[in-house]
Amino acid sequence: MPDSPALLVIGECVADIVRVPGEPDRIHPGGSPANVAYGLARLGRSTTLITQLGPDPDGRLIEDHLTSAGVRVIGDGSDAPTPAATVELDEAGRATYTFEITWTLGPVAQPPEPPRHVHTGSVATALEPGADTVLDLVRSFRETATVSYDPNVRPGLMGDHARAVRRAERCVALSDVVKASDEDLRWLYPDEPPERTAERWLRSGPAVVLVTRGAGGAAAFLPGRTVNTGAPPVRVADTVGAGDAFMSGALHALASYGLLGAPGRARLRSLDAAVLGDVLRYAVASAAVTVARAGALPPDEEELAAALTGVPAPER
Repeated sequence: MPDSPALLVIGECVADIVRVPGEPDRIHPGGSPANVAYGLARLGRSTTLITQLGPDPDGRLIEDHLTSAGVRVIGDGSDAPTPAATVELDEAGRATYTFEITWTLGPVAQPPEPPRHVHTGSVATALEPGADTVLDLVRSFRETATVSYDPNVRPGLMGDHARAVRRAERCVALSDVVKASDEDLRWLYPDEPPERTAERWLRSGPAVVLVTRGAGGAAAFLPGRTVNTGAPPVRVADTVGAGDAFMSGALHALASYGLLGAPGRARLRSLDAAVLGDVLRYAVASAAVTVARAGALPPDEEELAAALTGVPAPER
C-alpha cells in the first residue's frame, strides 16, 4: 500500500436525536463531514476535522466520539451551541431530518501537517456565513491537495433553490471527486436524469462522479465510461450515515491506490475502470456495514474486508 496521506475534512458536527415510535430518544454523534472523518479514522487513515463545536454536553459527546477513533479535531473557538438534528425513522429505517443549526465557522488553526486530500460538503458548503469560509479554505489547499465534495442535500437548509444550485456547482468545479445520491441530484435538477447530471458535472472539473442509489447500488462516471455495482443484501437497521460511510470507503480505496494528493490528480483523470470498480466495491461495502446497525457507525478495516466478499462484481 502507498504511504498514508494526511486527510482533512471540513464541515459540521451534529447531535442526531434519533426518534423511533414507541422508543426513547437516542442521541448519536453525527453530521455528514464528521461521519466521513470518523469513518476514515476507523479505517486507519490520518484524519483531521475542521469544525464548529459548542461548549456543551453535545459538543463534548461528539468530540469524544471523534477522538476515540483517532480524528484530530480543530475548532474555531465559537461559543455557539452544537448543532442538532431530530432524525425520524420510519418502519423501514429510512431517515428524515429536522435541523436546529447555525454554521458560522470562523478563522481556524492550520492542520498539524499539510493535507494531501480535502473533503467537504453538506450543510458546511450550503449554509452561510460559514460556507464562504469553507470554500476559501478548500481553495487555499487545492494546489497541493485533491478535493472531494458531497452535496448531501438537506432541503430545509438549502434556502433559495437557484442559489443552492449555483453554490453546489461552484463546489463541483473545485473538486476532483464528487459523490451524490440520486435523491440529491433529483432535488438539485428535478428535470434532468441523475446520469445526465453526473455526465454534465464531469465537464465542469471533476475526474470522477460517484452516484449512490440506495438498495440499487452505485455508479461511477468517467468521461465516456460508466461503472456500476449492486448493493449486497442486508437487513437494514437504519440508513443514518450510509452515504458518509460510502464516501469514507471510497476515499480509503483511492488513497490505497495512491490517487489522492496533487501528484495523483493526473492519475485520477486516467483512472482504469477496473480500479474504479474496486473503489466502488469498497464504498458499497462500507455503506452496507453501516446500514446494518443503528446510527452512523462505519466499519473498521477488519469489518470492511469481511464485507467486501458480499459485494457483487462491478459491471463495466
